[in-house]
Amino acid sequence: MSVLLAGVLLKMGTYGLLRISFPMFPEATKYFAWPLAALGVAGIIYGAFVCMAQKDLKKLVAYSSVSHMGYCLLGMAAVGSVAGISGCVFQMVSHGLITGALFILVGVIYDRAHTRDIDAYGGMWLKVPVYSGVMILFVLGSLGLPGLSGFVSEFMVFLGAFPYYNITVALGVIGVLLTAAYFLRMIQKMFLGPVAGHTAELTEINARELWSVIPLAVLMIAIGVFPSLLTTYIKATIENLVRVIGA
Repeated sequence: MSVLLAGVLLKMGTYGLLRISFPMFPEATKYFAWPLAALGVAGIIYGAFVCMAQKDLKKLVAYSSVSHMGYCLLGMAAVGSVAGISGCVFQMVSHGLITGALFILVGVIYDRAHTRDIDAYGGMWLKVPVYSGVMILFVLGSLGLPGLSGFVSEFMVFLGAFPYYNITVALGVIGVLLTAAYFLRMIQKMFLGPVAGHTAELTEINARELWSVIPLAVLMIAIGVFPSLLTTYIKATIENLVRVIGA
């Protein structure tokens, strides 16, 4: 259910705004664009600070999901920018791939050790190196490492929104720094150092679990290296949307 929530259901709101509300109410869209951008940045920063306080790994991923959806709001608030709205759609796809996989991977260790407490693990890289490598790959995607889809989506959002909301975008960049901080701290506690806590109970990720996330990893890397694989299909629709709004 967490995977369905992160991968599909969270996008229902942003999809509804873009495909229904924006074309039906173009004047209202332009009128409320600034509050939408402000809400987006507030979500980015507040969600990131909440992540900093989490001890539960699943809650950390969940609140990071809330934070990352703020980029969608910031991108769509740039109603006159094809790049900004494209970044919103790109983030919707990227977020579904990355956060869905992270929820699956949290479930993998919970199934073995029956705890999601970050402090209950340590040195996982020594005990379960394959799982650790896959988990860190998706974490790096979520924090926006260049070459992965998370970087492309956030860059497009900032590029498109900056001409309209330069101060707001500058505040939004703080969210990128906070995301790196809480994810890197999680990596340090759980995967580095000597084997500790419940790590000794873990067994390596099995083939069934691995094959459930490999396709997501391939797509994350593919559209991160070749963004045109996705932007080619959304460009015409977004250009038409911007034309309809008349911004």
